[in-house]
Formats: sequence, C-alpha cells, structure tokens
Amino acid sequence: MKTHSIYYLKGDATSPQAKGVKIIGHICNNIGKWGKGFVMAVSKRWKEPEQAYRLWHRQRAKNDFELGSIQIVQVEEYIYVANMIGQQGIKTGSKGVPIRYPAVLSCLEKLQIVALELEASVHLPRIGCGLAGGKWEQIEPLIEQTLIANHIDTYVYDFD
Repeated sequence: MKTHSIYYLKGDATSPQAKGVKIIGHICNNIGKWGKGFVMAVSKRWKEPEQAYRLWHRQRAKNDFELGSIQIVQVEEYIYVANMIGQQGIKTGSKGVPIRYPAVLSCLEKLQIVALELEASVHLPRIGCGLAGGKWEQIEPLIEQTLIANHIDTYVYDFD
C-alpha cells in the first residue's frame, strides 16, 4: 500500500497536472472581497468561481457563507474550484494576520468529503500563505490530517 504525501510541483495550480477529476482549492475571505492574490489567476481562467463567490456573499443571510465553509464550483467537465473561507477580512489587525487556522481545517475537512465523493485529486497553491499571512508550517499539517490521511492525491504548486 502506498503511503500518501503531498506532491510538490513547480507551476500554476490553475493548470492541474493530473488525470481524472480535479479540485483546485484556494482560500477566500469572509467579507466578500475578490481581487488580489491567487483568485486573480482563477478569474483569468474562469468567471464562474468569482460569480458564485459574490452571489454566495450577497445571499449570506440565507446560506452558510462564514469562516470554515466551502463552495464547490464546476468550471470544466473534470475541473472544480473550491472557494474556501479561511480568512477573517483582508488586513492584519489587532487579532493578527487574516488567516484563521481552525477555519482552514474546517474547509479542508469539507473538501476531503467532496474529493472522496468525486474521486478527485486536490490541487492547491500554498493556501493561506500569501495575502492571508499564514505560515506553511501550520497549514501543511492540516492538509496531512485531512486530505492525505484520507488517501486523496494532493498537489501543492509553487508558481515560478
């Protein structure tokens, strides 16, 4: 039985390098802002994730738009994007950087269920470590205890 670990690749997470169904996951904020960081690469390729995120935010009084929630958006026959709400706002403030590790864990727990249902691999930039201010040493174990522990092929991309 092969032991699973994260596969690290150089390249663009919006061009996932695998066969079969793929989910591209990324971290979003909980205030409806879309316009900086990895989301720009997503928006350059597909309009649906941003449209879905903005609608989800607009209708938040009637749905689960909150820290720890995810939204799965199909963008191609075999490609989905997971909008994962793992950051509080967009600015570093008195409570520190925007990333919220418990929310990221909650997102990854939900993502693993969807990935198993779709028999999909998961493709990520170093989620939460750009504008959200997170540390990879704290994100990587969350990926390992969710996706990797459930034998989901997981690829992390470092953009050159």
